[in-house]
Amino acid sequence: MSEQVKVNEQESKTYRVQGFTCADCAKTFETNVKHLDGVSDAKVNFGASKITVTGNTTIDALEKAGAFENLKLRDENEKKVEREPFWKQKENIKVYISAILLVISWFLGEQLGEEHFLPTIGYAASILIGGYSLFIKGLKNLSRLKFDMNTLMTIAIIGAAIIGEWGEGATVVILFAVSEALERYSMDKARQSIESLMDIAPKEALIRRGNEEMMVHVEGIQVDDIMIVKPGQKLAMDGVVIKGTSTLNQAAITGESVPVTKTIDDEVFAGTLNEEGLLEVKVTKRVEDTTLSKIIHLVEEAQAERAPSQAFVDKFAKYYTPAIVILAFLIAVIPPLFGGDWSEWIYQGLAVLVVGCPCALVVSTPVAVVTAIGNAARNGVLIKGGIYLEEAGALKAIAFDKTGTLTKGVPAVTDTINFGENDNDLLLITAAIEKGSQHPLASAIMRKAEEKGLKFNDVSVDDFQSITGKGVKAKINNQMYYVGSPNLFEELHGSISSDRKEKIAEMQTQGKTVMVLGTEKEILSFIAVADEMRESSKEVIGKLNNMGIDTVMLTGDNQRTAKAIGKQVGVSDIKADLLPEDKLNIIKELRGKYQSVAMVGDGVNDAPALAASTVGIAMGGAGTDTALETADIALMSDDLRKLPYTIKLSRKALAIIKQNITFSLAIKLVALLLVMPGWLTLWIAIFADMGATLLVTLNSLRLLKVKE
Repeated sequence: MSEQVKVNEQESKTYRVQGFTCADCAKTFETNVKHLDGVSDAKVNFGASKITVTGNTTIDALEKAGAFENLKLRDENEKKVEREPFWKQKENIKVYISAILLVISWFLGEQLGEEHFLPTIGYAASILIGGYSLFIKGLKNLSRLKFDMNTLMTIAIIGAAIIGEWGEGATVVILFAVSEALERYSMDKARQSIESLMDIAPKEALIRRGNEEMMVHVEGIQVDDIMIVKPGQKLAMDGVVIKGTSTLNQAAITGESVPVTKTIDDEVFAGTLNEEGLLEVKVTKRVEDTTLSKIIHLVEEAQAERAPSQAFVDKFAKYYTPAIVILAFLIAVIPPLFGGDWSEWIYQGLAVLVVGCPCALVVSTPVAVVTAIGNAARNGVLIKGGIYLEEAGALKAIAFDKTGTLTKGVPAVTDTINFGENDNDLLLITAAIEKGSQHPLASAIMRKAEEKGLKFNDVSVDDFQSITGKGVKAKINNQMYYVGSPNLFEELHGSISSDRKEKIAEMQTQGKTVMVLGTEKEILSFIAVADEMRESSKEVIGKLNNMGIDTVMLTGDNQRTAKAIGKQVGVSDIKADLLPEDKLNIIKELRGKYQSVAMVGDGVNDAPALAASTVGIAMGGAGTDTALETADIALMSDDLRKLPYTIKLSRKALAIIKQNITFSLAIKLVALLLVMPGWLTLWIAIFADMGATLLVTLNSLRLLKVKE
C-alpha cells in the first residue's frame, strides 16, 4: 500500500525534445525512458516535441536514453535554443560526405571498371558513413524481431552489398537519409506554428511593489502584483486594468485584427499588444494559468490526440510491415526454386523491402493534423484534437444557440408607444418599478432611462410585488401600476382593443417582446424590447448555407419572435419555445438525422448540448475558462466569422489526409506491380518511397496557407 502512495506522490515533469526525426523514433525514446531507474511512466507528444516523465530522473539520463537519435532536452519553461540552419545541422553533414564519396566512387567505376576494388571501397565507405546510425537501429530491431523502416532498409542495403550491388546500396542509403532530413524539416516547419505561439508573450515585465518599480521574470510575478505596460509593449500576464485607457491588439489571442479599447475594470490577456496609452494592470493569474498558456497547453495536447485516420494508419502499419517482409522473402526465394536466377530475384526481393517502407503512410496524418491545428491557433481558433478537426470537416448541420451567439445577448428597447402622459414620465415610472425586478428585459428599460438622463432611483416605490410569469406591480404616489405581458392586461381588463392587439402582433412579428405599462383601468404605454442581432450573423449563416451545411437556430423565444429573427438571419430551420433540457433533446434528434452535428453556444449554460453534439463549439473562449474546457473547438474571439474558416480548414485537412493515404498506398502498389516483369530496381524503390514521403509532407504543409 505504501508503495502505491509513493508512486502517486511522484511528480510529473515535462521537457522539450530537440531532434525527433520520426514518430517511430519518438516511440523508441518513450520506451527507453520508461526503462530508466526511478521513472514510473513516460509519455511522448511527437507533434509538440515534448516528453512528460513521472518519477525522478535527470536531463543527462534522458539524453542518454535518446542518444540513438542524438536528442537534446530542456526544461519546458526554458527559453528555446536557436537551432542551427537546416543545411548546417550535424545529422545532415554525414549525408554530404556520403554523397561526395558516392560521386567519386561512381567516377572511379567508370574509369577503372565496376569490378575494381577502389570503387567498391568508396561505395562501402559511403554506405557506412551515411547509414551507420540506421544500421545500429536496424540491427537492434532485427535482434528483437521488430520490423520498422530501419529494419527493412538495413536488410535491403546489406543484401545489396552481398549480391555485389554496392553502388545501388550506397545510393539507397543517401536517398533514405535525404528523405529523413526532409521529413525532419517539414515536421519542424509544422511545429513552428506552435513555437511561434510561445514567443508571443514577453518573459519579463515591469512590476511595481510598494513604491519600487522593477523588472521581474514572469515566473516570479505574483497574483495582485501591479504591472506597468508602456505604449508599444506586449503584456506579459493576464489581469484587470486599474489605471489608464488604451487600445490593445488582441490578434495573437483572439484572431481579431481590429484593436479593442480597454479601460478600468476591463480584462486583458498576456501576449496582447498595448498600442497607445500607459496602462497599470493588476495581475490576476500566475504565468502557467494565463489564457495564452492554456491555449499553448491545449494545442500541444491536441496534437497528441490521435485522429481517427491516424489510428487506422497505425493499425494498418502494424500488420503491413511484417506482411511486406514475408512478401519480399517469398519473391526472393520462390522463383529461383523454379529455375529463376537467384541474384536477380534476391535483388527484386530487396527492392520490395525498400518500396514497402511505410514512411509516407506513417507521416500522412500527423503532419496534416499538426499543421492545421497550429494554423487554427494562430487565427484565434482552438481545435482540441485531430478527431475534432476531422469531425468538423464532415459536419452536415450546425445548431446555434440564439442568445449571445447569433444575437449580442443584451436586450435593448426598440420602440415606445404611449397612450397617455409625457413619454419620459411613463418611462421613468416603468424604470422605477423594474428596478426591483430580476428579469433581463428590466435591465433594457433601465438602460434606456439612463440614456435619457431620467433619475428613476430617486422615485419612491411601495408595495412592489412580482406576478409570477406575467410581470410586476407597485405603487408610485399612491397609484398602483402594472408592468407585464399583454396577457396580464387581458386578465386585468377583460380584453384589449383590437387596434392595440394588432400593434402588439405587428411588433412581435418583427421579433420584439412587448411589455405593457398600465393601471387597473387603462393601458398607458407599450415598450418593445429586442435582443440585437450580431452584425456578422447573417453573413456567417449565408456562408455556411453556401457550403451545404444546414443551420438550425435554438431559442426559448415564442414561435412568432423566433420566426422573425430566423428569417432575418437566414437559418434553414428554427426550433422555438425551448427549455435548456429541450436543447439537449433537439441535438440528439439532429444527430439521428444528420449523424454529424455541431452545436455553437457560449459554453456556460449550453454545456449539456455542447457535450451531446459531435463537435461542441464555444464562443469567446478568451474570457471564459468554462468555454475552453467544455468545448471541442473554441472560437477565442466573440466573433462568428471564424466559423466558416474553421469548417474550410477542417474540410481541407480531411481532403489532404485522404489524398495522402490514397497516394501513399497507390505508389506502393504501382511499384510492387513492377516486380512481375522484373522492372523494379532499388533506385525506383527508394524514389517511390522518398517521393511519396516528400509529396505527402509538402501536401500537408499546404494547410498553412488556408486563410479566412
